[in-house]
Amino acid sequence: MLDFWHAVAVHPLARNALFAALLACMCCGVVGTYVVVRRITYIAAGVSHCVLGGLGAARYLSVTRGWDWLQPVHGALAAALAAAALIGWVSLRRREREDTAISAVWSVGMAAGILFLYATPGYNQDLMGYLFGNILLVSGRGLLLLAALNVVVLALTVRFFQPFQAVCFDEEFARLRNLRVDAYYLLLLAMIALTVVALSMVVGVVLVIALLTLPAAAAGRFARSLAGMMVLASLCCAFFCLAGLALSYRPDWPAGPTIILVAGAAYLATALLPRIHRAKGGPSQNGPAI
Repeated sequence: MLDFWHAVAVHPLARNALFAALLACMCCGVVGTYVVVRRITYIAAGVSHCVLGGLGAARYLSVTRGWDWLQPVHGALAAALAAAALIGWVSLRRREREDTAISAVWSVGMAAGILFLYATPGYNQDLMGYLFGNILLVSGRGLLLLAALNVVVLALTVRFFQPFQAVCFDEEFARLRNLRVDAYYLLLLAMIALTVVALSMVVGVVLVIALLTLPAAAAGRFARSLAGMMVLASLCCAFFCLAGLALSYRPDWPAGPTIILVAGAAYLATALLPRIHRAKGGPSQNGPAI
């Protein structure tokens, strides 16, 4: 594990990976908390998988049409926001068909992305990076993008913290208080879309949903408030990312899957340890009062 920290001191790519992980963890903890509390993991998963369609389309147009200004992340942002808007509209207007719409967006986005990448010269090299991430290749421009996404997400959270909390915990009460629930819900989905794009740079499209939900789910077992859950989830995410990077560096494992395995093991431990403690006769603990 010390090899990675030595590389951070010597190699710019390792430093970029470290900064990318820390930046992604901020919006991951905040938005992941909303996803877990609101129980919209399936919606977040649909948005994350649709991102591949935007990545593939942008990559295809950039290579085949010579649009050098068009970067894959531009397509990812467009696809994520479009998927969030579509799923949000269906969820609000036609709730009985919500699961069908999410499944359609999920599968069509993935299929379109794979076809675009297949038609792009050199797609084989890029496909695995898009699917499972390659944090060691995050550029300085990517760090600036992550920082900008963090600023947007954190600013919206601070500005609309109370309305978001009302929408997540008691939507009917929020409507009775004349809050614009539909507007806040769509804004929350847009924040999820931005966070998905940020996290896809770290762990790839396929594994985004795990990094978005596991830290928040683990933090929810100990936090006593929504804000506390966000802070703890961000810290958990940072620990998972740094531990995964350190563990994967020496054996040259893929960093994204290693990060997710660390996060999954930690979440499993938080779920099992209280039960083991109670089985040994320890005092029972109440769940978090969020």
